[in-house]
Amino acid sequence: MPTIFTKIINGEIPAYKVAETDKFLAFLDIRPNVKGHTLCIPKEEVNKIFDLDEETYMGLMAFSRKVAKGVEKAIPCKRVGVAVVGLEVPHVHVHLIPLNSMGDMNFAQVQELTDAEFKQIAEDIKAQI
Repeated sequence: MPTIFTKIINGEIPAYKVAETDKFLAFLDIRPNVKGHTLCIPKEEVNKIFDLDEETYMGLMAFSRKVAKGVEKAIPCKRVGVAVVGLEVPHVHVHLIPLNSMGDMNFAQVQELTDAEFKQIAEDIKAQI
């Protein structure tokens, strides 16, 4: 059964996309810790990050770096934090989280944003990549 991320890749579920290549996709987390919380995923559905082949793993990290640089330019923050947890969706994903405090890494906190806010944030990040 395809994961929710595979459904996003296939266009079955909408997403606020910020970057895409033939192998990777970046989109806003719809349950963000903070504004600009972005997920980077490989288009290949693999459950665990260390099960990726080395080329895909390195490619995902390079793609995530590029997206993080755009997030940092678009969203006021001290830095962009990185987390790979992977328990909530069985599809490799890198969290890029704009940080102003350690509390911004708290996955128990969720910001509610409107569709217009998500669209604006996605456009702001896209413009910086």
